[in-house]
Amino acid sequence: MKVLVAGGAGFIGSHLIDALLKEGNEVVCIDNFFIGTKKNIEHLEGEERFRFYEQDLCDLEKVKEIFKKEQFSAVFHLAANSDIQASAANPMIEYQNTYSTTFCLLECMRIYRVKQFFFASTSAVYGEKMGVEVGEDTAVLEPISYYGGCKLGAEGLISSYSYMNDMETLIFRFPNVIGPRLTHGVIFDFVNRLLADPTHLRILGDGTQSKPYLYVTDLIQAIMQLKGSGKKGVSLYNVGVETQTSVTKIADIICEKMGLVGIPYQYTGGRGGWKGDVPKFQYNLEKIHQTGWKATYSSNEAVEKTVEAVLLAVGYKNTR
Repeated sequence: MKVLVAGGAGFIGSHLIDALLKEGNEVVCIDNFFIGTKKNIEHLEGEERFRFYEQDLCDLEKVKEIFKKEQFSAVFHLAANSDIQASAANPMIEYQNTYSTTFCLLECMRIYRVKQFFFASTSAVYGEKMGVEVGEDTAVLEPISYYGGCKLGAEGLISSYSYMNDMETLIFRFPNVIGPRLTHGVIFDFVNRLLADPTHLRILGDGTQSKPYLYVTDLIQAIMQLKGSGKKGVSLYNVGVETQTSVTKIADIICEKMGLVGIPYQYTGGRGGWKGDVPKFQYNLEKIHQTGWKATYSSNEAVEKTVEAVLLAVGYKNTR
């Protein structure tokens, strides 16, 4: 089967491409390197069943040309601005990279009659629920970031296109996903700060912010397991882990791995790390667990494995 992975040079997208190729598929990747990097897909150079287009997914006419040429059987949409802080000062980033990419892909699918679709949504569509456990049927969705708002808007587009065009759509709402090839986020930020100055660590908020962290291979396993069900309409799942990790705990794990135990933390204060940050979050995972899928790694284990991968990537050796 020939499939498109939109945003495939990104952290999650590149791992999905690896899994799809391993399964025997022919994979085409479109990415403009806004968040993704060439390094994430350089290991695929020379792979006969992989092709790459450096292209802005908001350019409908250019993307239509690729669809016409390649004749896809399925589309996996992971193109977005996943760095919420980056769009805080410029909401246009989300409109272009998160919302408009979705419209262009759906319109191309409509024109070229592609029926299978996967969309990477987010826990951010729920907004701040003060630690209340949220499920797929939670009625009030109140995103507090531009990222969450555009993802929710994209879900609306997907719902209508799926109905009007008899599409088989799978939507995953997942929390923070971490692992090898990570390009941003709290772990990435803390490691870089400590590499620059190991005498202290600046932490946004009060450090009690607590969220579930999902290891990337667990997410990829869920996508591969549930894709291609043949069910028309939208199938929506929360995907995550039952445990959580606080920001201070992440700092502790990183400092331990770097041999910097005991250095002072400097908190900026406040419940959230920045405007639009959801300080505490908890999923109801009954629906996804009923499919037989469950995360292999706990939130803390995911953080530990990711810290090790990030430190390995930068060549850091703990000599203390």
